Amino acid sequence: MRIAIHAFEGISTFHLAAPLLVFGEVSRQRLAEGWSTALWTLDGRPVRSAEGFQLNEVHGPGFAVSADLLVLPSWTEDFRAPEPELVEVIRSAHATGAACAGFCLGAFPLAGSGLLDGRAAATHWAAAAELAAQYPAVDVRSDALYQDHGDVLTSAGTASALDACLHLVRERLGTAAANAIARHIVVAPHREGSQAQYIQRPLASYGANPLGEVIDWALANLDRRLSVEELAERARMSPRNFTRRFREATGSTPARWVLARRLDEARGLLESTDWSISRVAAACGFASDVTFRQNFTACYATSPTSYRRRFAGGGGRGTA
Repeated sequence: MRIAIHAFEGISTFHLAAPLLVFGEVSRQRLAEGWSTALWTLDGRPVRSAEGFQLNEVHGPGFAVSADLLVLPSWTEDFRAPEPELVEVIRSAHATGAACAGFCLGAFPLAGSGLLDGRAAATHWAAAAELAAQYPAVDVRSDALYQDHGDVLTSAGTASALDACLHLVRERLGTAAANAIARHIVVAPHREGSQAQYIQRPLASYGANPLGEVIDWALANLDRRLSVEELAERARMSPRNFTRRFREATGSTPARWVLARRLDEARGLLESTDWSISRVAAACGFASDVTFRQNFTACYATSPTSYRRRFAGGGGRGTA
Protein backbone atom coordinates (compact mmCIF):
# COMPACT_ATOMS: atom_id res chain seq x y z
CA MET A 1 0.00 0.00 0.00
CA ARG A 2 1.55 3.27 -1.17
CA ILE A 3 0.71 6.24 1.05
CA ALA A 4 1.36 9.76 -0.23
CA ILE A 5 1.42 12.50 2.43
CA HIS A 6 1.10 16.10 1.23
CA ALA A 7 3.60 18.66 2.52
CA PHE A 8 3.64 22.39 1.87
CA GLU A 9 5.69 25.40 2.95
CA GLY A 10 5.07 26.12 6.64
CA ILE A 11 3.28 22.88 7.53
CA SER A 12 3.48 21.80 11.16
CA THR A 13 5.87 18.91 11.71
CA PHE A 14 3.41 17.24 14.06
CA HIS A 15 0.75 17.06 11.36
CA LEU A 16 3.23 15.21 9.17
CA ALA A 17 4.46 13.05 12.03
CA ALA A 18 1.08 11.49 12.90
CA PRO A 19 0.55 9.58 9.61
CA LEU A 20 4.28 8.92 9.17
CA LEU A 21 4.42 7.38 12.66
CA VAL A 22 1.30 5.19 12.52
CA PHE A 23 1.65 3.98 8.93
CA GLY A 24 5.40 3.58 9.31
CA GLU A 25 4.84 1.23 12.24
CA VAL A 26 3.09 -1.20 9.90
CA SER A 27 6.40 -1.80 8.14
CA ARG A 28 8.61 -1.48 11.20
CA GLN A 29 6.58 -4.10 13.07
CA ARG A 30 6.22 -6.22 9.92
CA LEU A 31 2.46 -6.23 10.23
CA ALA A 32 1.96 -6.28 6.45
CA GLU A 33 3.98 -6.40 3.27
CA GLY A 34 4.20 -3.54 0.81
CA TRP A 35 3.25 -0.63 3.04
CA SER A 36 5.29 2.49 2.26
CA THR A 37 4.92 6.18 3.10
CA ALA A 38 6.47 9.21 1.44
CA LEU A 39 5.99 12.97 1.33
CA TRP A 40 5.04 14.86 -1.81
CA THR A 41 4.74 18.50 -2.75
CA LEU A 42 2.84 20.16 -5.53
CA ASP A 43 6.01 21.00 -7.48
CA GLY A 44 8.20 18.16 -6.23
CA ARG A 45 10.56 20.62 -4.51
CA PRO A 46 11.71 20.64 -0.86
CA VAL A 47 9.76 22.74 1.65
CA ARG A 48 10.43 24.05 5.14
CA SER A 49 8.17 23.19 8.09
CA ALA A 50 6.73 25.72 10.53
CA GLU A 51 9.45 24.69 12.98
CA GLY A 52 12.19 25.39 10.44
CA PHE A 53 13.02 21.84 9.37
CA GLN A 54 13.96 21.39 5.73
CA LEU A 55 12.02 18.54 4.11
CA ASN A 56 14.19 17.38 1.25
CA GLU A 57 13.05 13.85 0.44
CA VAL A 58 9.82 14.64 -1.37
CA HIS A 59 8.10 13.42 -4.52
CA GLY A 60 6.07 15.27 -7.10
CA PRO A 61 2.33 15.08 -7.81
CA GLY A 62 2.76 12.01 -10.01
CA PHE A 63 3.53 9.98 -6.90
CA ALA A 64 0.32 11.20 -5.26
CA VAL A 65 -1.88 10.31 -8.22
CA SER A 66 -0.57 6.74 -8.25
CA ALA A 67 -0.88 6.20 -4.48
CA ASP A 68 -3.37 3.92 -2.74
CA LEU A 69 -3.97 6.46 0.03
CA LEU A 70 -3.64 10.22 -0.39
CA VAL A 71 -3.23 12.07 2.92
CA LEU A 72 -3.75 15.81 3.37
CA PRO A 73 -2.50 16.16 6.95
CA SER A 74 -3.19 19.89 7.36
CA TRP A 75 -3.70 23.16 5.53
CA THR A 76 -2.78 26.83 5.77
CA GLU A 77 -4.17 28.75 8.73
CA ASP A 78 -5.74 31.37 6.47
CA PHE A 79 -8.06 28.68 5.04
CA ARG A 80 -7.24 29.72 1.47
CA ALA A 81 -8.81 27.85 -1.43
CA PRO A 82 -6.57 25.05 -2.72
CA GLU A 83 -4.64 25.68 -5.93
CA PRO A 84 -6.29 24.28 -9.06
CA GLU A 85 -3.25 22.01 -9.46
CA LEU A 86 -3.83 20.52 -6.01
CA VAL A 87 -7.53 20.04 -6.70
CA GLU A 88 -6.63 18.19 -9.89
CA VAL A 89 -4.21 15.89 -8.05
CA ILE A 90 -6.86 15.04 -5.42
CA ARG A 91 -9.54 14.36 -8.00
CA SER A 92 -7.20 12.32 -10.20
CA ALA A 93 -5.99 10.20 -7.28
CA HIS A 94 -9.58 9.55 -6.19
CA ALA A 95 -10.66 8.73 -9.75
CA THR A 96 -7.92 6.10 -10.04
CA GLY A 97 -9.06 4.38 -6.85
CA ALA A 98 -7.08 6.06 -4.07
CA ALA A 99 -8.71 6.69 -0.72
CA CYS A 100 -8.33 10.35 0.30
CA ALA A 101 -7.92 11.51 3.91
CA GLY A 102 -7.96 15.08 5.22
CA PHE A 103 -6.73 15.42 8.80
CA CYS A 104 -7.49 18.54 10.84
CA LEU A 105 -7.43 21.51 8.42
CA GLY A 106 -6.69 19.06 5.62
CA ALA A 107 -10.46 18.86 5.27
CA PHE A 108 -10.33 22.25 3.52
CA PRO A 109 -8.45 21.22 0.35
CA LEU A 110 -10.44 17.99 0.33
CA ALA A 111 -13.66 20.00 0.44
CA GLY A 112 -12.26 22.28 -2.25
CA SER A 113 -11.93 19.27 -4.54
CA GLY A 114 -15.67 18.60 -4.28
CA LEU A 115 -15.22 15.11 -2.81
CA LEU A 116 -17.03 16.09 0.38
CA ASP A 117 -20.12 17.58 -1.25
CA GLY A 118 -23.22 16.06 0.29
CA ARG A 119 -21.15 14.17 2.87
CA ALA A 120 -20.44 14.49 6.58
CA ALA A 121 -16.98 15.79 7.40
CA ALA A 122 -14.90 16.53 10.49
CA THR A 123 -12.27 19.17 11.10
CA HIS A 124 -10.81 20.94 14.13
CA TRP A 125 -13.71 22.33 16.13
CA ALA A 126 -12.29 25.87 15.95
CA ALA A 127 -12.34 25.74 12.12
CA ALA A 128 -15.71 24.01 11.70
CA ALA A 129 -17.70 27.22 11.18
CA GLU A 130 -15.24 28.40 8.52
CA LEU A 131 -15.39 25.08 6.69
CA ALA A 132 -19.19 25.19 6.71
CA ALA A 133 -19.21 28.79 5.47
CA GLN A 134 -16.76 28.14 2.61
CA TYR A 135 -18.31 24.85 1.55
CA PRO A 136 -22.06 24.86 2.30
CA ALA A 137 -22.54 21.58 0.41
CA VAL A 138 -20.51 19.81 3.12
CA ASP A 139 -22.24 18.49 6.26
CA VAL A 140 -19.69 19.67 8.82
CA ARG A 141 -19.73 17.70 12.09
CA SER A 142 -17.99 19.99 14.57
CA ASP A 143 -18.04 17.46 17.41
CA ALA A 144 -16.79 14.30 15.65
CA LEU A 145 -13.29 12.85 15.86
CA TYR A 146 -13.42 11.51 12.32
CA GLN A 147 -15.84 10.66 9.53
CA ASP A 148 -15.09 7.78 7.19
CA HIS A 149 -16.98 7.15 3.94
CA GLY A 150 -14.65 4.41 2.75
CA ASP A 151 -13.15 6.38 -0.13
CA VAL A 152 -12.92 9.69 1.76
CA LEU A 153 -12.07 10.32 5.42
CA THR A 154 -11.74 13.49 7.47
CA SER A 155 -10.65 13.96 11.08
CA ALA A 156 -10.59 16.66 13.73
CA GLY A 157 -7.60 18.26 15.48
CA THR A 158 -4.01 17.10 15.70
CA ALA A 159 -4.32 14.20 18.14
CA SER A 160 -7.38 12.78 16.41
CA ALA A 161 -5.23 12.24 13.31
CA LEU A 162 -3.67 9.39 15.30
CA ASP A 163 -7.16 7.97 15.91
CA ALA A 164 -8.00 8.25 12.22
CA CYS A 165 -4.73 6.60 11.16
CA LEU A 166 -5.28 3.74 13.60
CA HIS A 167 -8.82 3.43 12.25
CA LEU A 168 -7.46 3.10 8.71
CA VAL A 169 -4.99 0.43 9.83
CA ARG A 170 -7.79 -1.40 11.65
CA GLU A 171 -10.02 -1.35 8.58
CA ARG A 172 -7.28 -2.72 6.33
CA LEU A 173 -5.26 -5.00 8.60
CA GLY A 174 -7.56 -5.76 11.54
CA THR A 175 -7.81 -4.98 15.23
CA ALA A 176 -4.68 -6.87 16.26
CA ALA A 177 -2.47 -4.78 13.97
CA ALA A 178 -4.02 -1.50 15.14
CA ASN A 179 -3.70 -2.52 18.78
CA ALA A 180 -0.05 -3.49 18.31
CA ILE A 181 0.72 -0.05 16.92
CA ALA A 182 -1.32 1.70 19.62
CA ARG A 183 0.54 -0.15 22.36
CA HIS A 184 3.91 0.74 20.83
CA ILE A 185 3.18 4.45 20.52
CA VAL A 186 1.24 4.46 23.83
CA VAL A 187 -2.15 5.79 22.75
CA ALA A 188 -5.70 4.51 23.15
CA PRO A 189 -6.23 1.66 20.67
CA HIS A 190 -9.68 2.79 19.57
CA ARG A 191 -11.71 5.95 19.87
CA GLU A 192 -14.95 6.04 17.92
CA GLY A 193 -15.16 8.54 15.09
CA SER A 194 -18.40 9.92 16.52
CA GLN A 195 -16.85 10.52 19.95
CA ALA A 196 -16.71 14.15 21.04
CA GLN A 197 -13.55 16.05 20.12
CA TYR A 198 -13.08 17.26 23.67
CA ILE A 199 -14.52 16.18 26.99
CA GLN A 200 -15.10 18.20 30.11
CA ARG A 201 -13.38 15.95 32.61
CA PRO A 202 -10.96 13.49 31.01
CA LEU A 203 -9.76 10.58 33.14
CA ALA A 204 -5.98 10.63 33.36
CA SER A 205 -5.96 6.95 34.25
CA TYR A 206 -8.54 4.32 35.10
CA GLY A 207 -8.70 3.16 38.67
CA ALA A 208 -7.83 6.52 40.21
CA ASN A 209 -11.44 7.25 41.24
CA PRO A 210 -14.77 5.43 41.56
CA LEU A 211 -15.73 6.15 37.97
CA GLY A 212 -12.39 4.90 36.66
CA GLU A 213 -12.66 1.76 38.79
CA VAL A 214 -16.09 1.02 37.29
CA ILE A 215 -14.72 1.47 33.77
CA ASP A 216 -11.89 -0.96 34.50
CA TRP A 217 -14.37 -3.44 35.99
CA ALA A 218 -16.71 -3.15 33.01
CA LEU A 219 -13.86 -3.85 30.58
CA ALA A 220 -13.08 -7.02 32.50
CA ASN A 221 -16.74 -8.12 32.58
CA LEU A 222 -18.09 -7.48 29.10
CA ASP A 223 -19.90 -10.83 29.16
CA ARG A 224 -22.27 -9.45 31.82
CA ARG A 225 -25.41 -7.38 31.24
CA LEU A 226 -23.78 -4.12 32.48
CA SER A 227 -26.88 -2.03 32.98
CA VAL A 228 -26.57 1.64 33.91
CA GLU A 229 -28.09 0.80 37.28
CA GLU A 230 -25.44 -1.81 38.05
CA LEU A 231 -22.59 0.42 36.93
CA ALA A 232 -23.98 3.35 38.92
CA GLU A 233 -24.31 1.20 42.04
CA ARG A 234 -20.68 0.10 41.74
CA ALA A 235 -19.65 3.75 41.43
CA ARG A 236 -21.80 4.58 44.47
CA MET A 237 -23.83 7.12 42.47
CA SER A 238 -27.39 7.51 41.35
CA PRO A 239 -28.02 6.39 37.74
CA ARG A 240 -28.69 9.99 36.71
CA ASN A 241 -25.52 11.37 38.30
CA PHE A 242 -23.47 8.44 37.00
CA THR A 243 -24.69 8.97 33.44
CA ARG A 244 -23.87 12.68 33.63
CA ARG A 245 -20.39 12.07 35.08
CA PHE A 246 -19.71 9.26 32.63
CA ARG A 247 -20.55 11.46 29.64
CA GLU A 248 -18.35 14.25 30.99
CA ALA A 249 -15.44 11.83 31.43
CA THR A 250 -15.70 9.80 28.23
CA GLY A 251 -17.73 11.88 25.79
CA SER A 252 -20.26 9.03 25.48
CA THR A 253 -23.27 7.58 27.24
CA PRO A 254 -22.69 4.39 29.27
CA ALA A 255 -24.84 2.29 26.91
CA ARG A 256 -23.07 3.51 23.79
CA TRP A 257 -19.65 3.07 25.38
CA VAL A 258 -20.43 -0.49 26.51
CA LEU A 259 -21.70 -1.43 23.03
CA ALA A 260 -18.53 -0.06 21.42
CA ARG A 261 -16.33 -2.02 23.84
CA ARG A 262 -18.35 -5.21 23.23
CA LEU A 263 -17.83 -4.80 19.48
CA ASP A 264 -14.12 -4.11 19.98
CA GLU A 265 -13.79 -7.32 21.96
CA ALA A 266 -15.79 -9.23 19.38
CA ARG A 267 -13.50 -8.15 16.57
CA GLY A 268 -10.49 -9.29 18.55
CA LEU A 269 -12.06 -12.69 19.19
CA LEU A 270 -13.08 -13.10 15.55
CA GLU A 271 -9.50 -12.40 14.51
CA SER A 272 -7.67 -14.48 17.11
CA THR A 273 -9.93 -17.48 17.80
CA ASP A 274 -11.93 -20.07 15.93
CA TRP A 275 -14.83 -19.77 18.38
CA SER A 276 -18.33 -20.05 16.95
CA ILE A 277 -20.34 -16.87 16.41
CA SER A 278 -22.55 -17.90 19.30
CA ARG A 279 -19.61 -18.22 21.67
CA VAL A 280 -18.18 -14.85 20.59
CA ALA A 281 -21.58 -13.22 21.06
CA ALA A 282 -21.95 -14.67 24.57
CA ALA A 283 -18.38 -13.79 25.58
CA CYS A 284 -19.00 -10.17 24.59
CA GLY A 285 -22.32 -9.87 26.40
CA PHE A 286 -24.78 -9.90 23.53
CA ALA A 287 -28.18 -11.36 24.37
CA SER A 288 -28.34 -13.45 21.20
CA ASP A 289 -26.55 -14.25 17.95
CA VAL A 290 -29.11 -12.13 16.10
CA THR A 291 -28.48 -9.08 18.29
CA PHE A 292 -24.74 -9.53 17.87
CA ARG A 293 -24.94 -9.82 14.08
CA GLN A 294 -27.26 -6.82 13.79
CA ASN A 295 -25.05 -4.56 15.88
CA PHE A 296 -21.83 -5.77 14.24
CA THR A 297 -23.18 -5.28 10.72
CA ALA A 298 -24.63 -1.86 11.55
CA CYS A 299 -21.29 -0.69 12.93
CA TYR A 300 -18.83 -2.22 10.46
CA ALA A 301 -20.94 -2.75 7.32
CA THR A 302 -19.96 -6.41 7.20
CA SER A 303 -21.09 -9.57 8.96
CA PRO A 304 -19.03 -11.24 11.73
CA THR A 305 -18.38 -14.20 9.43
CA SER A 306 -17.15 -12.01 6.58
CA TYR A 307 -14.98 -10.04 8.98
CA ARG A 308 -13.40 -13.24 10.26
CA ARG A 309 -12.63 -14.45 6.74
CA ARG A 310 -10.87 -11.17 6.04
CA PHE A 311 -8.87 -10.73 9.23
CA ALA A 312 -8.55 -14.12 10.97
CA GLY A 313 -4.94 -14.65 11.97
CA GLY A 314 -5.16 -18.19 13.22
CA GLY A 315 -4.78 -17.32 16.89
CA GLY A 316 -6.46 -20.58 17.76
CA ARG A 317 -7.69 -19.95 21.31
CA GLY A 318 -9.97 -22.96 21.07
CA THR A 319 -13.14 -24.06 19.35
CA ALA A 320 -16.71 -23.76 20.49
